[in-house]
Amino acid sequence: MSVIYAILLGILQGITEFLPVSSFGHVSLMEGVLGIGQEGGILFATLLHVGTLAAVFSVFHKDLKRICIELIGMIMDIIGNAYLFIHNKRTGDSLHYAKIVKGTYRRLTALLVVSFIPTAFIGYTARRLVEKTAFSPLMSGICLLLTGVWLIVVDFSRAGGNKTPKEAGYDHAMWIGICQGISVFPGLSRCGLTIGAGLFCGFTKKFAVKYAFLVSVPAIIGSLFVEIPNFAASSMTVGTGAIYILGMLAAGVTGYFTIRFLLKITQTAPLRYFAVYCFLAGAVGLALNFQ
Repeated sequence: MSVIYAILLGILQGITEFLPVSSFGHVSLMEGVLGIGQEGGILFATLLHVGTLAAVFSVFHKDLKRICIELIGMIMDIIGNAYLFIHNKRTGDSLHYAKIVKGTYRRLTALLVVSFIPTAFIGYTARRLVEKTAFSPLMSGICLLLTGVWLIVVDFSRAGGNKTPKEAGYDHAMWIGICQGISVFPGLSRCGLTIGAGLFCGFTKKFAVKYAFLVSVPAIIGSLFVEIPNFAASSMTVGTGAIYILGMLAAGVTGYFTIRFLLKITQTAPLRYFAVYCFLAGAVGLALNFQ
């Protein structure tokens, strides 16, 4: 893979990541158009997502900082409650346990943790199948068409409500996590599936979009830890690694300058418009496969 191709794919990632059109599917199709096949592999695709993750941090840094603080607080309260349980058993005391989930941000943190569980399970168990199908134009084309169908269904069903973190349930978080987990396949838009799931759960569109990107943070970090050992593979050279990093930086810079504009489009534009685009992109994928 050349430097130009890596930067081009990074720019494509930075633009499509924040729209419900599957950035992974677009990168996969573009690699087919450029004739570079599976040169980058899953590692390169993961690094591109890490690049755009920096843009997510730039927009949601206050929320993510508060979530990290609350997560640490929850862990400390769980440890404290475990100590109190042992103390009460030994002494017969009835000391009161700390409430683990309290307040809006702790509720949001707990929801994100619940969502991450099915995402991690599905993503890890399906990783070999993803590796085999990740750069197939046929797979990307079919999944883009499925994404389009999903967006049409969500849009015409007028899904959505007025739920915020206080009203959201753990069952909602579980369904969103499942949708994010199956979106590991190219063409299935993580953004589109999770936003749609949030709307069907009664979230406001603004909260559904925000939750979709907050829940992507642990998923992308987790996938990075799974793929990072590939940097030590015998086929990895210093030059190749540098090219991958350049692609990641291109994705990060592009995402940083476009995320606010693209998120506004995602929050306000009817999903049917993105569905039409996915149908067109899916048709291109099928055409590339059968050319």
